[in-house]
Amino acid sequence: KHKLSYIDEVKKFVGNEYTAFGKAIHDTCERSVLSGSAINQRSYFTHRFLKEIQNLFEKGVDMDRKLLKDMKFQAENLVDYIMPALKDYFGEYEVVSAEEDLYLPIDGIEHKYKGFIDLVLKTKDGKYHVIDWKSCSWGWDARRKADRMTTYQLTYYKYFFAKKHGIDIKDIETHFALLKRTAKKNKVEIFKVSSGSKKVENSLKLLNKAVYNIKNKRYIKNRLSCTSGYGCEFYNTQYCNR
Repeated sequence: KHKLSYIDEVKKFVGNEYTAFGKAIHDTCERSVLSGSAINQRSYFTHRFLKEIQNLFEKGVDMDRKLLKDMKFQAENLVDYIMPALKDYFGEYEVVSAEEDLYLPIDGIEHKYKGFIDLVLKTKDGKYHVIDWKSCSWGWDARRKADRMTTYQLTYYKYFFAKKHGIDIKDIETHFALLKRTAKKNKVEIFKVSSGSKKVENSLKLLNKAVYNIKNKRYIKNRLSCTSGYGCEFYNTQYCNR
């Protein structure tokens, strides 16, 4: 997918109903945390969601209007749980940053790592907490929560955040926060992802290997991404031999 999108420039995925929801709910989380709930979260989500939908319609994306209506209703029953979930999980905290950019050298090669951390909090015990919001339907099973490729995202954030600020990596913890559209309860689930020294080491080895392969035009297909998540737009087309 990387080769087709960024090297061959065949076409690029511009979005759908799920990405519109994801962007709008992420923005609502960010605004809520920074303002301390001093906003109408439902109104803010609706404004951002409609803006994303309009943008996609203008790009010719055909969307399911019933699904969009359902998503708006689901968000109205979700956003009120964002701030209470953070308070219940972390207790007293201070906001360090929201949507923090990372753009730092990767050791041993000339390329840089680029990423964006959704939220960083600091608790009374001096620990920093790197949090990534993930919108989903009903939640994740145990296998998804422990998936190496999924959790490495947080491992990279932890490593490069520590590097950027000169913080002891042992003082940083990482968490996913699931924003569940269709769940009947526990609509915002926060859980810790362990990223010890060995996992950091293994993740950096994989990152270096990936950069090496791209640099040497060795494009390895990740078949696990063909149908997972939102799926690959090239799957089962003339550009994909599966």
